[in-house]
Amino acid sequence: MLKNKLSKALVAAAVSVLALGVSAPSGHAASSTIQVYISADTNIQDLWVKSLVPAFTAAYPQYSVKVTFDLHGDHDAQETAKITAAAVLHKDPQVDLADGGFVTQLGAAGLLWRPTKGLLPNLANLSKTVLAAGKGGIPYRASSVLLAYNSDHVKTPPKTLDDLLAWIKANPGKFTYNVPSGGGSGYSFVQTVVDKYLSTADRQTLTLAATPSLEGKWAQGLETLRTLNKYTYGMNGTYPANNAETLKDLATGLIDMGTVWSDQFASAQKAGTMPTNIHVTQIANPPLTGGASYLGIPASSTNKTGARLLANWVLSPAAQNIIVAGTLSGLPVIPVSMLDPTAAASFAGVDISNLRPTYLSANANDLKSAWATAVPGK
Repeated sequence: MLKNKLSKALVAAAVSVLALGVSAPSGHAASSTIQVYISADTNIQDLWVKSLVPAFTAAYPQYSVKVTFDLHGDHDAQETAKITAAAVLHKDPQVDLADGGFVTQLGAAGLLWRPTKGLLPNLANLSKTVLAAGKGGIPYRASSVLLAYNSDHVKTPPKTLDDLLAWIKANPGKFTYNVPSGGGSGYSFVQTVVDKYLSTADRQTLTLAATPSLEGKWAQGLETLRTLNKYTYGMNGTYPANNAETLKDLATGLIDMGTVWSDQFASAQKAGTMPTNIHVTQIANPPLTGGASYLGIPASSTNKTGARLLANWVLSPAAQNIIVAGTLSGLPVIPVSMLDPTAAASFAGVDISNLRPTYLSANANDLKSAWATAVPGK
C-alpha cells in the first residue's frame, strides 16, 4: 500500500514536470562514466570530490566519476520528479548513483535497483536493520547530531531534552540552533522538540511514509520552539543560517551551547578551529536524530555496473577509513573491527548503536516550512 501510494504521488510529480516541458534526458555516451548526484552540505561534496572519487579512480582507472552537487537538497523535489519521469518513459535519468535524503523515498516507491549480496558483496558486512531501513538504498556512512557545550561555563550539561529546554530558559542568549532549512543540526533540534509531543507510533510513521495527516500534531512542538525565541542567542527570534554558523558561534564564545553534527564537530577539532574547551554530549527522551545516509542506484540507470562497483567500493574498509579518519569524520557502517584502529578511535564515546532516524524527506521538508511560518521572529 505504501509503495503504491508513493509511486502514484511520484508519477504525478513526473507528469507535472513533463507538462512543463521538461523531458526525460537521453542516455550518456560512455558507460565508463559514473554519474553521481549529491544532495547535501559542502562537507559531503568535499568527501566525494576530494577524497572518495580520487581514491576510487586510482583503484579503477578505467572509470571516471562525474559529480553533480545540490546544496542542502534545494532541488530534491525536481530531481525526484526527473528520476520518476525517466522510469516512466524508460529513459536514462543521467544519475547512476544518488546520495541524498530523498533516496529512501525513491526506494519506497520502487524506483531503485535493489542491491543483493551477489552483486554487492560488501553488503554482507552491514547491519540488516540499517540495510532494510534504506528500502533499496545502500547505507554508506552514519552521523549523529550532538549537543555541544562550553565546558568552562557548563559543568553539568543537560542529559535529556527536558533538561536542555530548562537550561535554555535559565541561560538566556547562550543557546542557538541553525535554521532547519539551512542544515541538519538545526533541523534535528526542531524535529526532536516536535517529537517530544508525538507518540512512538506517529514518530515511526513520519520516518517511513509521507503523512500530511499527522502534521497537525506538530503544533505543540512548534509553539514550544516559538516560546524559545526570547531565550535563544539574539533573543529576538533570529537564528544562524547554517551548520557552520552554529559551529562558529560556539568557537568564538558567542554561545555556550548549540546543536552540531558529530562529523562536522570532529572535523573542526581536527582542523584546530574548535577550542578544546568545547565538548559534546548526547541527550535522551528523545535523543537528537542521527542514522545512516544512503546511496541509491536508480532502476532506470544505464550504468548500473559502474554504480554497483562504486557503491561496493565505498563499503570497503579502505573507503570506510577515509570516511571515518578523513576530514569528514563520519561514523562507519561496517564493523569497527574492520577499520584501522586509529580511525576507530576517532569516534570513541559516541554511541552509534541506536541512532534515531529523521523524517522521510517529504515530511522533513514540510516541517522546515512549518517552522519558517510559525517560529522565527514571532
